[in-house]
Amino acid sequence: MLIVTEVNALEEEKQRKLYIDWYLIVSISFLALFGLVMIYSASFVQGYERYSNITHFFDRQLQWLIISAILFTVFMFFPYRHYRKLSPFIVLGSIFLLLIILIPGVGHDVNGATRWINIAGFTIQPSEFVKIGSIIYLAYVYSRKQSYINKFFKGVMPPLIVVIVFFILIMMQPDLGTATSIVLVAGLIAFCSGARMLHLISLGSLAGWALYHYAHSAPYRLNRLVGHRNPFELEQTEGFQLVQSYIAIAHGGVSGAGLGQSVQKLFYLPEAHTDFILAIISEELGLLGIAAVFILMFFVIGRGVLIGTRCRDTFGSLLAFGIVFQLGIQMIFNAGAVNGILPITGIPFPFLSYGGSSLMITFISMGILANISRRTERERQERRSDERHFSMEERKTPFRKAASSK
Repeated sequence: MLIVTEVNALEEEKQRKLYIDWYLIVSISFLALFGLVMIYSASFVQGYERYSNITHFFDRQLQWLIISAILFTVFMFFPYRHYRKLSPFIVLGSIFLLLIILIPGVGHDVNGATRWINIAGFTIQPSEFVKIGSIIYLAYVYSRKQSYINKFFKGVMPPLIVVIVFFILIMMQPDLGTATSIVLVAGLIAFCSGARMLHLISLGSLAGWALYHYAHSAPYRLNRLVGHRNPFELEQTEGFQLVQSYIAIAHGGVSGAGLGQSVQKLFYLPEAHTDFILAIISEELGLLGIAAVFILMFFVIGRGVLIGTRCRDTFGSLLAFGIVFQLGIQMIFNAGAVNGILPITGIPFPFLSYGGSSLMITFISMGILANISRRTERERQERRSDERHFSMEERKTPFRKAASSK
């Protein structure tokens, strides 16, 4: 009996060490592979026109996907609790990346925005690294401030100063979409950490006031932010991309025109394989294809919420929630821009849009989430094992007492 118990204990310990969140892995794998197919479908015409290679964008994205998968595996097995000690270095590294991109000759300019750096033939977007860096920093700091999180100047505000620095540096590129998403995620992490609603509403009002004045500081900025309201009146300027997106969505209908049969990707819809990949999915696979994408995305987000809720470590819980918030906000910003509900800000759709930096950081974030899941599940199984062991000891106690009395 003793031998059987020891074997069972060893088997349980082995399962705890090898636990992998297959629900998360399978769902994000489906999304990434589907995105790869749709990038090929949306870009092969442009690939042939610009590079005489119909698989140019597909090949580049496949390279990034392989790198991202490797990094996912590394971060899945790297203990997330080590990020506490690394947090200061992550913040300094993020600021450094945002500063060097502003140096003339270093930053790579595309469509009037300097958001990229060319390294060994690859284009890196530093602000993507800042997304996960800010989440790690905020989760770490707010997890340490739980005893006085209800105090504004001592608990809530100090970490947000770093977020404001990130916001200003990113806006200098400029990149309103990424900067806004980082601020929103920061507010949501503060809310989950226990900050008072009055403090968050005050900060939100201040941020809204700043955004209002920023939009009115130049006519082109205001047109960019409000152009989605009346795109047909600005069809040849700010509304052109959105009008073409509407045409793609209308052409697809419920069931779509068929994979590879998009018309709008034939140089009508700009950025068809990047920011507007959803429009091409809608045109080729219809409302059913879009529904499948969102079902998978909501499953991943739901899984992340479950992981964050189950985690008993405050740092791990806030880290999981921050990753989920960032994923959800990107999804909302991109989908909202494609159908005209929100302004076009250049935010890519997670897993689907063409772009190496975005894909890599998304997979790194998912790797961290998978590690939190591993750790949380291991602790849950250990507690269950301890409870079973304690229960068995209690059942044995009466027999021991009876034996000793004889």
